[in-house]
Amino acid sequence: MPALKPYPVVLPPERKGLDKHAHALLARLSLPFARRHLLALQHAVRVAGKLEPQFSGLDDAALDRAARDVSMRLRRQGVEKMPLRAEALALIREVTRRTLGNRAYDVQLLGAATLMAGHIAEMATGEGKTMTAAMAAALTALAGRPVHVVTVNDYLAERDAELGEPLFSRLGFTLGIVISGQQLAERQAAYACDIVYCTNKELTFDALRDRLVLGDGDGDTRLRFEALRGEDTRQKKLRMRGLVAAIVDEADSVLVDEARTPLIISESAPLPFDLASAEEALRLAELLQQGRDYEIVALEHRVGLTPAGRETIADFAQGRGEQWRGVIRREELIRQAISAIRLFHRDHHYMVREGKVVIIDEHTGRAMPDRSWSDGLHQLVEVKEGLEPSMARRTLARMTYQRFFRRYQYLGGLTGTASQVAGELKLVYGLDVVPIPTHRKLQRVTVPASVHGSAERHWQAVIERVRQLHERGAPVLIGTRSVASSIEAGRRLGEAGLPHQVLNARQDATEAEIVAGAGNRGAITIATNMAGRGTDIKLGPGVEELGGLHVVMIERHEARRIDRQLAGRSGRQGQRGRFEPILSVEDPILVDGGGKWLAGMARGFLAVLGSRGAAFCINLAQLRLERTHAGMRRSLLRSDAQQAKTLAFSGRGE
Repeated sequence: MPALKPYPVVLPPERKGLDKHAHALLARLSLPFARRHLLALQHAVRVAGKLEPQFSGLDDAALDRAARDVSMRLRRQGVEKMPLRAEALALIREVTRRTLGNRAYDVQLLGAATLMAGHIAEMATGEGKTMTAAMAAALTALAGRPVHVVTVNDYLAERDAELGEPLFSRLGFTLGIVISGQQLAERQAAYACDIVYCTNKELTFDALRDRLVLGDGDGDTRLRFEALRGEDTRQKKLRMRGLVAAIVDEADSVLVDEARTPLIISESAPLPFDLASAEEALRLAELLQQGRDYEIVALEHRVGLTPAGRETIADFAQGRGEQWRGVIRREELIRQAISAIRLFHRDHHYMVREGKVVIIDEHTGRAMPDRSWSDGLHQLVEVKEGLEPSMARRTLARMTYQRFFRRYQYLGGLTGTASQVAGELKLVYGLDVVPIPTHRKLQRVTVPASVHGSAERHWQAVIERVRQLHERGAPVLIGTRSVASSIEAGRRLGEAGLPHQVLNARQDATEAEIVAGAGNRGAITIATNMAGRGTDIKLGPGVEELGGLHVVMIERHEARRIDRQLAGRSGRQGQRGRFEPILSVEDPILVDGGGKWLAGMARGFLAVLGSRGAAFCINLAQLRLERTHAGMRRSLLRSDAQQAKTLAFSGRGE
């Protein structure tokens, strides 16, 4: 295998036809094509099974020699050759058994082969994705490729790296971990390792900082020439050594959900308005009336002013300071003020921690202290909460997740929920979704949703159902969409005398401890969707005889995938489990996804057709939100492509 370039990356190809029709077509075609991949990969696993005695009979020294031999051939021939691929899988299974103490199941070996082939492995919860990723990382490193294993938070990066360390060490690979709070020297040392476990946030921003260091002159020849010069070279200021191979855990979250938000590096800048103007804007925003002065586009989460609203703002601006003189400036200020009041709510979109507004990630439920909203919105939310406004930010560098991950030479991922976005993953990243069979037959029972006509009746039904399960001793996981809902659920359970634990963005530091006890007899755990990512709920003694873990979903999420993640907390590894949605026609998703007309339709259907009719409306609202968010991602990708063309025309690379 030739030596790596100083900073290897792949320039992303231009994607054409990024419209809803292309997405729909690929969504229909990608999964059948992926099953073709599955047949070939299953054959490789079967051959690896036949080779297993060949490696299990070797002593340690002979196994090490076999590993070096396989590595040499992988570097020369690549991982695509069928006999060599099967041999590498058989080898890694034996090394894993001796170092981690577990013999990999065929489905785990199949998942590792899928990742090596550059696909998305869709594996059910509890099937051992952590060990699958570790084996795939070791195989990638055997082929001479430095690999980044990307996870969604610091805890998982450290936990998964610790699990794989004996395997990597036995094969002679160095292991690095990149988490928040590390200094430049620590990051450089970690990225210099053969295998690096990191979070998507740290990885992408480190790469963006490297782009700032490289500037326009990032050619290999120039970097090599600089290396021959003195001590102060750009190469020594870089954090990582390029983008060769990546394995993305929770790939749908990272590659799809996160792709709605561009990556931005910024610096402090003067506020676009003073405190007095912010307070005045918020007062006016409170007085303006929806429908008369402004409209809220719920699906796109934005505010639009009406002609009457513009006139009201112009009248209000008379005789006020400089901030109110420019028409565009003052209207934008009021739009953001309305958004701060009407669209961004405490304990749903953000929380207040230590005197600061901290954004809550809508997809994971986790706090994101390093994020801030742009264009003065963050500061207006702070003023709304009675806090001192922070400094504004000025953009220094920008890139989308789509553009970043397409820069890897080799890319694969794994998740439990990717089928619904298979077309988008194929169109944007060129990745096929390969569904991996479960090791044991799934025994989880999913019951139809029960829908109630008011929030109060909904809460009564939830409390009554949880009480029934608790009296039997069955563990219950209550899934909510927001921090506010989890707090409300905790309050009502407390009033009902039901002991419980709450897991949301306020308790993220103790997540592992809370989740570890969620499968014990009689446990009641309330969780935002953070409990559906990377955590493993193990059943306590005697729990399976009670039906296993009972998951009660009390709100729909913005995507069916997130609901599937919540359902996947029960029934792992062939164990018994139950998933039970208890919903309300006052569910926020009805208004967010369809407006008042769909909420009204749900009430009518509930009266005529019962829960099934109302559930149809809730599902329709969810589908509308999914399509809207997919459109937002397509729009962002088109904008990114247009920006790249503009920069290329101006002579700058990016």
